[in-house]
Amino acid sequence: MPDATLPEPHAHPAPSLPDSDSFARTLGERGWIVIERFVEDAFVVRMREDLERAYVTCRRLQIANGIAPDTEGTLHHLIGQGDTFLEFIDRLAPVVPLFERHFGGKFVLNSFGGNILRRGASYASAVHRDVRTYSPQLPLLLNTLLMLDDFTRENGATRMLAGSHRSCPTKPDDVTFAAGAEAATGPSGSLLVFDSNLWHAAGVNTTGSARRSVTPMFCRPFVKPQFDYPRVLGQARMESLSETQRQILGYYARIPATLDEWYQPPERRMYRPGQG
Repeated sequence: MPDATLPEPHAHPAPSLPDSDSFARTLGERGWIVIERFVEDAFVVRMREDLERAYVTCRRLQIANGIAPDTEGTLHHLIGQGDTFLEFIDRLAPVVPLFERHFGGKFVLNSFGGNILRRGASYASAVHRDVRTYSPQLPLLLNTLLMLDDFTRENGATRMLAGSHRSCPTKPDDVTFAAGAEAATGPSGSLLVFDSNLWHAAGVNTTGSARRSVTPMFCRPFVKPQFDYPRVLGQARMESLSETQRQILGYYARIPATLDEWYQPPERRMYRPGQG
């Protein structure tokens, strides 16, 4: 029996969203935008708990496979490691039209990571962008970051070089980046959205408290995701998922592995019509 103290999955106030034109204009010109308090406090608390549990699993494998020094505080591919991560896919429904406008059509989940930044810096504090193929005229990926703590300059809020997704095809030097970068600050529950061509870097946490986040990335359906999320959850699980979850998790953009999977009517194909 479900715990009666838990909030209903969809019982939360709608976030205050930018209109479609404003969102597209800001993302086009500056490359990033913060939607404040995208999810409510109760959901943030639950996701923090799931994140801490998932880190135990990820850290055990990082240590076992000899990559512990380079991965401290990082988590990857959280779908299936906690209820809130899958639930968050449904929480994206209000911004799906905005993201579809950015991509010019449907999109899927490329990766779903997380970060626990304790005092100091991490490998993500180096200036970088999260797409290796620079394609300013054809968006291939879109970054998001859900703030699970207040993001401040003091605790290492992500630094963004506005406009660099259009003007900097090559990595800017550290001096140039530092002179122009802005901190993406906001209260916990806020959603940072940015063009994956944008140069950015995690800040340095100078406080005594962790700065936590999850970092889902999205891509066009024909781009190869970093993880096979439908295989993680299983094909049978599809029937219990919402339409938003099916689309974003990639159930409609799979690769057939048998002739029987290939020879199907459009509504049952592994790669459905309309996926680009």
